[in-house]
Amino acid sequence: MSETLARTRRATRRHDREILALALPAFGALVAEPLFVLADTAIVGHLGTGPLAGLAVAAPLLTTAVGVFVFLAYATTAAVSRRVGAGDLPAAIRQGMDGIWLALLLGTALAAAALPTAPGLVRLLGASPDSAPYAITYLRISALGIPAMLAVLAATGVLRGLQNTRTPLYVAVGGFAVNGVLNLAFVYGAGWGIAGSAWGTVAAQYGMAAVYLAVVVRGARRHGASLRPDAAGIRACARAGVPLLVRTLALRAVLMIATAVAARLGDREVAAHQVVLALWNLLAFALDAIAIAGQSIIGRYLGADDADGARAACRRMVRWGIATGVLLGALVVLSRPLLVPLFTSDASVRDALLPALLVAALSQPVAGVVFVLDGVLMGAGDGPYLARAMLVVLAVFAPAALLVPVLGGGLTALWWAMALMMAARLVTLWLRARSGRWIVTGAVRG
Repeated sequence: MSETLARTRRATRRHDREILALALPAFGALVAEPLFVLADTAIVGHLGTGPLAGLAVAAPLLTTAVGVFVFLAYATTAAVSRRVGAGDLPAAIRQGMDGIWLALLLGTALAAAALPTAPGLVRLLGASPDSAPYAITYLRISALGIPAMLAVLAATGVLRGLQNTRTPLYVAVGGFAVNGVLNLAFVYGAGWGIAGSAWGTVAAQYGMAAVYLAVVVRGARRHGASLRPDAAGIRACARAGVPLLVRTLALRAVLMIATAVAARLGDREVAAHQVVLALWNLLAFALDAIAIAGQSIIGRYLGADDADGARAACRRMVRWGIATGVLLGALVVLSRPLLVPLFTSDASVRDALLPALLVAALSQPVAGVVFVLDGVLMGAGDGPYLARAMLVVLAVFAPAALLVPVLGGGLTALWWAMALMMAARLVTLWLRARSGRWIVTGAVRG
C-alpha cells in the first residue's frame, strides 16, 4: 500500500513539474502578444484623435483575421506532440513544416484579399471620414505581415509539440521590444505617422517568423527531415484544422453576440461590458497557459501509446484548472475596489460594472476546468467533437443572451448568460472526457 502511494506521489510530482515547465513560459508568451497592439496604441495615440481612431478600427480587423486561424497552432501542437511521443522526431518536424507551409499559403491568400477590400471593411465598421484614411493605411500595410503572423502561429505550435515553450516566450518578448523600437523610429524619427507604426509591426512580425524558421530548419537538418512542401501533408493539416476553425468561429460568435447585446442595453452597459470582457480575457491567459501544456503533454502520451498516462495527466490538469480558477476568481473579488477605478471614473458605469464583474469572478473555477479539458481534447486531436460541442454551446447561449434586453435584464443578466455558456461548455467537455473516446493512441490519430 505504501509503495503504491509513493508511486502515485512521484507521478503527481512529475506531472506538476511538466505542467509548470510548459505553462509558465506559455503564459509569458501569451501576455507578450497583446502588447504589440498596446504599444501601437500608445505610440499612435500621440499623433492625434484621427490616427488613434483609425487604429481602433483597423487593429481589431487584423487581430480577428489572424485569430480565426489560431488552429494553425493548436492542430500543429497536437500532431507534432504525437510524433514526439512515438519517438519519431524527423516525422514530428516534417509534420510541423507542413503546418508552416499551410500557414504561408493561407497568409498570402488573406493578405491578397485584404489589400483591395480594406476600404470596404473600414466603412463596414463605421469609421468616420476623418479616421477612415488612417484605418485604411494601417490595415493595408499591416496586411503585408499576415503571412508572417500565421507562420508564427504554426511555428509556435511546432515548438509546443516538441515540448518547448521557452523559445516562443523569448521570441515574443524580443518581438515586442523590436516592435516598440521600430514604431518609435518610424513614427517619430522618420515622420511616417500611422504608416510607420504599421511598418514597424510588419518588420517585427517577419523578424519573429525568421527566428522561428531558423529554429525549425536547424532541427530539421539535425534530424534529416525534409523542408520541401508536401501536398498530401499540407492537405492533412488543413483537414485537421477545419473542425478547430469551426470551433473558433463559434466561440467568436458568442463574444460578438454578447457585445451586440451589451450595446443594445445602452452606452453605460456596453462601456462596463468592455471592461469586464477585457479582465475576462486577461484571466484567460493564465488558464490558456495550462491548456497549452495540456495539448503538448496529452499528445505526447497518446503518441507513446500510454493511455493510462494520458488519463492521469488529464486528471491532474483538471485539478490545476480548478485551483487556478478559484485563485483567479478570489483575486478579482478581493481587488474589485482597486480594479474598477483604474478603468472608469463614471459612477454609473461602476454601478453596472461591479455586479457583472462578480459574476465573471464566480465563473472562473468553471472556466479553469473548461480551458483544461479544451486543451486535453485538442492535444488528443479530437477537433470534430470540439466543433460540434461549441456549436451546441452557441445554440444554448444565443437565445439566452438575446432574451436579456427583451425581458428587461441588464448587464449582470448578460454575464449570467455568459456563465451559462461556460457551464454548457463544461458539460459537453466533461462528458467527452469521462467517455474516454478521446483516447486514441499512436503516432497518428486514426
